[in-house]
Amino acid sequence: MSLHTLAPLRVGIIGAGRVGAVLGAALSESGHRVVAATAVSTASRDRAARLLPGAALLPADEVIARVDLILLAVPDDTLTDLVSGLAESGNFAHGQIVVHTSGAHGLAVLQPAIDRGVLPLALHPVMTFAGRPEDVHRLSGVPFGVTANDEHRAVAETLVLELGGEPVWVEESARTLYHAALVVGSNHLVTLVAEARDLLRTAGVEDPARLLGPLLGAALDNSLRYGDKALTGPVSRGDVGTVRRHLRTLVEQAPDSVASYVALARRTAQRALASGRLKRHEATPLLDLLAQRPVSTGSPSHPVTTGSAGRPAVPGPADSSAIGS
Repeated sequence: MSLHTLAPLRVGIIGAGRVGAVLGAALSESGHRVVAATAVSTASRDRAARLLPGAALLPADEVIARVDLILLAVPDDTLTDLVSGLAESGNFAHGQIVVHTSGAHGLAVLQPAIDRGVLPLALHPVMTFAGRPEDVHRLSGVPFGVTANDEHRAVAETLVLELGGEPVWVEESARTLYHAALVVGSNHLVTLVAEARDLLRTAGVEDPARLLGPLLGAALDNSLRYGDKALTGPVSRGDVGTVRRHLRTLVEQAPDSVASYVALARRTAQRALASGRLKRHEATPLLDLLAQRPVSTGSPSHPVTTGSAGRPAVPGPADSSAIGS
């Protein structure tokens, strides 16, 4: 096989979910032929009909028996048992290419298949998918986190390029950290934005997106360009009084948001200190405040401390013990 060119392969998709169906469609566009797929749910069957026309919907063992390349696009926690079960049943054949799309796993999860002589690859597209036809075109230029043995790197690179992506090589030992970083940057970002929207609605803002869109767009662009130098806001200025007022208001009006605010503010303060945005004498009182535990749930292990009005208390300048330790 020469670099950037693979002979047309018969492809089987194990898991015609959002990722599997989209990658299968992309492989079809690059000249390969998706001949079979697994699809259990109605949504998966509908998706396969849209994106993988002509592919037979079969059990996993029958899919594998018909193909040269097996694409395993299943949830991270099911991948280990799936590979082991298929290998123990004798489903993999020597020389087949077995690709999984999990970001959390490298090649070790494919060891039972490797023992049967397959060519193993871990190709993780760094993109979110809706499982619709337009997703195929969004693959253009998308980075793929790739883990492969040295002798298989050319095949891995070729497949990624044929999918329209760009390979980024990730060592086997770094795979979990790589995936954790992407979760923080993508999945947690969605939660963070949703949290900000909810708080704005609680504050009476009818259209939170109108405020957040320009602000978050600029913040994301600046952070990608300048890193910690892009940091603004009360934590970066060491405004302890503002942060204390935020906490008091959150405890009273949005108690479920207290813990996340504290955790993010603490980490922001630590990064601001490490990058020189905050001086030690500015950071210390802020970190002291954030090192306490603003409790907002009233759980048995962390009961809410109440003020004179019966509401959860937040420490004032001379009352740092009111939150609890």
